[in-house]
Amino acid sequence: MQWPWRRRKVVVVVVLRKLLTCAICVIALMGLLSVRVHVFPSSKVSDLTDPYKLPTVTQHELNYQKLSAEKKWTQELTPPHLSKEQAPPHLSKAPLSSHKLNGDNGSLDFEKLWKQPSNRDFVPCVQPGSNYTAPDESRGYLLVHTNGGLNQMRAGICDMVAVARIINATLVVPELDKRSFWQDASNFSDVFDEDHFINALANDVNVIKKLPKDLSSATKVVMHFRSWSGLEYYRDEIASLWEEFQVIRAAKSDSRLANNHLPPDIQKLRCRACYEALRFSPKIEAMGKLLVDRMRAYGPFIALHLRYEKDMLAFSGCTHGLSDVEAEELRTIRENTAYWKIKDINATEQRSRGYCPLTPTEVGIFLTGLGYPSNTPIYIAAGEIYGGDTHMADLRSRYPILMSKEKLASVEELEPFTNHASQMAALDYIVSVESDVFIPSYSGNMARAVEGHRRFLGHRKTISPDRKALVRLFDKIEKGLLMEGRKVSNRISEIHKKLQGSPRRRRGPVSGTKGMDRFRSEEAFYVNPLPDCLCKRVSGNVNASTASMR
Repeated sequence: MQWPWRRRKVVVVVVLRKLLTCAICVIALMGLLSVRVHVFPSSKVSDLTDPYKLPTVTQHELNYQKLSAEKKWTQELTPPHLSKEQAPPHLSKAPLSSHKLNGDNGSLDFEKLWKQPSNRDFVPCVQPGSNYTAPDESRGYLLVHTNGGLNQMRAGICDMVAVARIINATLVVPELDKRSFWQDASNFSDVFDEDHFINALANDVNVIKKLPKDLSSATKVVMHFRSWSGLEYYRDEIASLWEEFQVIRAAKSDSRLANNHLPPDIQKLRCRACYEALRFSPKIEAMGKLLVDRMRAYGPFIALHLRYEKDMLAFSGCTHGLSDVEAEELRTIRENTAYWKIKDINATEQRSRGYCPLTPTEVGIFLTGLGYPSNTPIYIAAGEIYGGDTHMADLRSRYPILMSKEKLASVEELEPFTNHASQMAALDYIVSVESDVFIPSYSGNMARAVEGHRRFLGHRKTISPDRKALVRLFDKIEKGLLMEGRKVSNRISEIHKKLQGSPRRRRGPVSGTKGMDRFRSEEAFYVNPLPDCLCKRVSGNVNASTASMR
C-alpha cells in the first residue's frame, strides 16, 4: 500500500530538481548577456549622446559595397596578423572591464570618461539665405595650387570655393601640393571624391575638372592672394583683374580668407564645402570605415593624434627627452630645410611656453591623470613616431592596447595608400572624427581640423591638453617633487574640465595685437564653426543640412 505514495514522492523530487536546474541555467544566461552588453557599450553611448551621428548615404554605401567587393577587403573585425593579445576582447581571453573602469587612481564611472559634452541644442545650419542665387555668369577661370599637408590643403580648397563665388569665377579642380615635406604625388581625385565635389557645389560655384584646351594659351596672372583678406579685397582688387586676364592662378591657398566679418552666406558656403562637398575618395572612405569598425570591436576608444614625428620635432625645435644625437639630427634637418625660416630655437623655452607637442611619456601621465584605465583602447593617429619603440615604451606599458592603421589592417589592405602621405593621413582623419574621444598632443593643422569637424557633428568629446600648465606638473614629477596619484589626477582633471569640446563662440584676436599678428592670433574658422554654421535648435523645422564628413 506504500509503494504508490513513494513513487509519487520520487516523481515530485525529480521534477523539482529539473526546475531548479532550469532556473540556474536561466540566471547564468542572463549574467552572460549582461557581461556582453558591458563589454561593447560604444554603440549605446553613440545612440544616446550623439544625435548627429553620420547618416548612411544610400548611393555612397552602394559605392562602398561595390568597391569592397572589388578589392576583396576582409570584413573581419580583426585582421589575421594580430596576436591574441592584440585581438578585440570578444576574440581574446581577457575581456574589457564592464560598467565601471578601474584606473590606478580609483574607480571612475563610465559616463565621466566617455560621456559627450552637452551640445546645448546647437545644430548645423549651413543652408543659404532666401536671397541666395545660383552662381552668376563666370567672368574667368580660377586655378588653385594648394600648399601644405592634407588638412592645410583642405582648408585652402574650401576657402578658394568661397573666393570663386565672390569673384564670379569658374573654379578648376585644385592641384594638390606635391612639393611639400611629404613629397606626395597624389592628385585631387586620389584623395577626394571629385565628382561629388563638383555636383555638391553646383548651386554655388561652377567647378570643372580641367582648364579648357582653347584657354591653354590664354593670358594668365599668378597671384599670391593677401593673407586673411576680406570681401572688399577680392570683390574690388582681385575681381578687377578680369578686365585684363581670363585666368587667375592662386599660387597658395592657405589662410587667404579672413576668419571673421564675412557675409553669412559666404561663411555657410565654406562649411558646405568643408563638411559636405569635400569628402574623401571611395577607396579611402571604405578603408577608413573598416578601421573604425575594427576599433569599435574593442569598445569605446580614444583617437590620439600623437604629433611626435620627425618633421614636427625638427620644425618646432622641441628636444625634451631626446638624446644629444637625436637633438643634433633634428637641428640639422631644420637647418637644411630652406622654407623653415626660424633656425635657432631654445628648446627649454619652447616647452615652458607650451609650444611643444607632448612626448609619449607625458601623454601617458596625462591619460592616467584623467582617469582612463590601462585597458583603454587607443588609436594612434600619426605617421612614424620619432625614435619608434624607444620613445613609445612608457606609453605602451601604461596602455598596451595601442593600435594604428598599420596594426588594424594588413600590408595588403594598406598597399593602395602606402607611400601617399595625404591618403594615409585621410585614414587617420576618418578614425579621429569618428572616435569616442579625440585627444591631440599638439594643436597643429590635423588637430584643429578634426576638432572643428567634431564640433560641427554635435560637439563630440575632444580633450585639448593645456600644455603650458601640464609642463609645470610634469617637471615636478620628473624632479621627484610630486608623485603621481590622486592629487595629480585631481589637478589634471580640474585644468581640463572646460577643455572637452563643449559649445562656445569662435575666439577673436588676442587683445593688444596689431597688423598680421592680429589675424594670426584669431581662432581659425575651421577650428570652430560657431556661430556661422551652428545655430540653436528651434521647435519645428531647423535650417540645418545633413551633416556629412564624406
